Parts: sequence; C-alpha cells; structure tokens
Amino acid sequence: MLNSLSYYQRGAQVLILVLLISGCAPYFNQPMQTSRAALGVPAPGNQDLINLPPPQQKVVAAVYKFRDQTGQYKPSATGASWSTAITQGTTTILLKSLEESGWFTPIERENLGNLLNERKIIRSTRAEAEQMTGKPEPPLPSLLFAGIILEGGIISYDANVITGGAGLRYFGAGGSGQYREDKVTVYLRAISTSTGEILKTVYTSKTILSQSMDFGVFRYVKFKRLLEAETGFTYNEPSEIAVKEAIDKAVQSMVIEGLFSGYWRLKNKEDLESPIIKEYLAEKEDASNSDVHGQVMAQRRGVLGVSLAAGAMQYHGDYSGSQITPMAETGLRFSTRNNISMDLRIGGGELATEQNFERKIIFSELNLNYSLFPRLNQSPYLQVGAGALASGDGFSNALNNISLSDMNAYVKAGVGMEFMASKRLGIDANVYSSYLLNDKFDEVQNGRFNDYFWGAKLGLNYYFGLFK
Repeated sequence: MLNSLSYYQRGAQVLILVLLISGCAPYFNQPMQTSRAALGVPAPGNQDLINLPPPQQKVVAAVYKFRDQTGQYKPSATGASWSTAITQGTTTILLKSLEESGWFTPIERENLGNLLNERKIIRSTRAEAEQMTGKPEPPLPSLLFAGIILEGGIISYDANVITGGAGLRYFGAGGSGQYREDKVTVYLRAISTSTGEILKTVYTSKTILSQSMDFGVFRYVKFKRLLEAETGFTYNEPSEIAVKEAIDKAVQSMVIEGLFSGYWRLKNKEDLESPIIKEYLAEKEDASNSDVHGQVMAQRRGVLGVSLAAGAMQYHGDYSGSQITPMAETGLRFSTRNNISMDLRIGGGELATEQNFERKIIFSELNLNYSLFPRLNQSPYLQVGAGALASGDGFSNALNNISLSDMNAYVKAGVGMEFMASKRLGIDANVYSSYLLNDKFDEVQNGRFNDYFWGAKLGLNYYFGLFK
C-alpha cells in the first residue's frame, strides 16, 4: 500500500513539474510590479511601411475625420458592455502612419477650429504690438493647403469570427485551451482637392486573437491527502495595435496603388522592382484568390497523379483474436475541377488472427473521393469504393487465384486527409473499413454479418500537371 501511495505521489510531482515547465513561457511576462511609462512598440509589419522607396515629392494630405464607423461594443459573456470594441482615436493613428511612410506631409484638419483661433490670437497680438511700437510686424504665413484628402474609417468589427478549443483530463489531471478570433476592417480613400475625384480606394483587414490555457491536477495521493494545483494564462492581442497594423497596411497599399495609377512617382524608377513592392503585388494576387479567412483558394491538384501508400489492416470475421498486419498499395488518381476525384488502386497485404487463420491477399479497387476543401493546401475527404480480392497462403497462391470464381468482392467507406507539401506532392492519410459481400472468405459461415476488415494507411500522391 505504501509503495502504491509513493508511486502516485511521484506521478503527481512529475505532472506538476511538466505543467509548470509547459506554462513557464507566459510567466516570464507576469506583471509582478508596476512598470514605468515606455515608448510605444511598433505594430507588426510596420517595417514594410517605413521602408517604402522614397518619393519624388511628398504629397500634402489632409485628414478631417477617420473614425470608428461600426458602433460596435466590446463583446461580453457576462452581460451588456458599454465600452467600445476598438479605439476611437483612429484619426491620430492614421496621421502617424502617414508620417512614418515618408510619402505624405500631413496637415492639421481634425481640430481646424483650434488652429484658426490660435492664428487669430497671433494676428491680434501682432496688431497690438504694432500699434504700441509703431514697427510693422511680419505677416502670418498662409496655411498649407492639401493636394489630397484622405477619408474612410473602420467600417467593420466582427467578433467571434472563429472560436474553438480543446481539453483533456485523465485521473483528475489535465488541461484545456480556448481561442477566439475577431476581425477589424479598414477602408481608406484618396480624394483630389482640385477636382473632387476619388483617386483610389483601398481596404485592409486584421484579425485580433484571444486565447487562454489552463492546467491542473485534482487527486487524492494519500488517505485524507488531496493534491490540487492549477496554473494557466490568458492572452488578448491589443486591439489598438491591431488597428494600427491595419491602417499601416492601408497606407502602404495606397502608396503602391497610387504609384501604378500614376498619381505620384518614385524618386528612383528602379525602386519599382524593390522587394517590398514585389511582395505587395504577390500578396495582392493571393488576396484575389483567398476566402474570408485569408486562406488562398487555388487549384492545387493536377488531373492525373500516381499514389504509393503503406499501412496496416485488421481482420474481423468468424475467428477470434484478430491481428494487425501490414499492407501496401499503388495506384492512379484522376481529379476534376470540383470536389470529386477517383482512385484506381492495386495492392497486397495479410489478414490473420492469432491462431487458426492467416491469408495473404491481393486486391484491386476503385474509389470515389469527395474533397471538402479542394482549393486549400489541406483538405479532409470522404471516400466510398468497391473492389475485389484474391487470397492464399502466399502471394503466389493469391495470384493463382485471380479468377472471377475465386474473387471476393467488397465495398468500402473511409475518411482521409491530404496535405499538399508542394505544388505536386501530397501527403495522404486514410482510415477505412471494407465489408465483404459474402461470408466465405475465411471458409467459415457463422453469425449474421459477413467478414470485414479495417485499414489505416499513409501515402504520397504525386501530380503530373496542374489545372490552368
């Protein structure tokens, strides 16, 4: 009894150590004391904005109002929340992004009344000084006028675009995790002050991630001795940083789109081939073929492919004590432009039990696959098919039995997942069940059901061509 208790104690100690090690990374940033004020950190991707090639001449830009137009309140699981979901100071953020880009000279227009009042005070003070001293005062310089006006705002905030989580507990110990993804969308347009023409409109979006993880153990390790331990963390991506990143991307997009439309020019024409511009054009091409979650939708699988796979099978029939045995197969795959593909497979393996039954088999089958997401890199699929197998004590015997009278027909169903590791090579994992159409395979007829077998395999699909 004492040895058993000490075993549980050691197990609990090891579990606690593992939990603490796995959760140690967030604890490096735990706020154990107040912190001093610090300079703001740049938003991710800010380098693409500040490293844009220099312009031939800066564009004078005015921003009157660039605000949150969603009216969205912060989501709350406990009840109504009157706090806005995103910052209301987006005009200031946009002015900062314009300054960082190096392409614009931003001028004050949001609080123009304050500026004009100050100028009136300056004129009045100078007029009084001129009357008192009799010396003329220099005139006040004219206000700088804008070449373009930048308008728009945050037009969408979608909460809980994607939610999910997972957890596992065993004997009172385990952990769980949850995540939520929100999405903010920004529109920005440039207007010519001389004609009122809308020169260009761009829009960008940014996801906002929130996640939480917790680990714990709750277990009796000794009589009247209960061990309970918990640890965890929650991470919420700052919405202000996400908005800043979206606005930075919108300004970068406005600069590059305006370049190709001829509204402004580069200082050096060779900079048109700079990596930042090339990466933007590639991203724009991907965005035109992406879904709402940003996943690139493209035809990835060719018309014809060859397949190789290996795995294991498990026989279930009139003999007990089934064994897991190896199998291998090869075949051809024919894909269409939609969700459907077909497999023609030939392979061999073994079906056996621990005693009394062992058969080598050679099989041929035709499968129909329905891919759920055929235009994504990874796609689960459903499979149905039919085939026939010949069996014997060895593969040569099985080959000799290939005749219509000695073949055993079966139908099958399965599920799988294919991941495209490159433009031509796919990694395919599949689990299936095959049900024989008669009960004569093991030469014993017993029970209401025919013989059947399970299978699991991992393979490669190589595609010769891609759809245009």
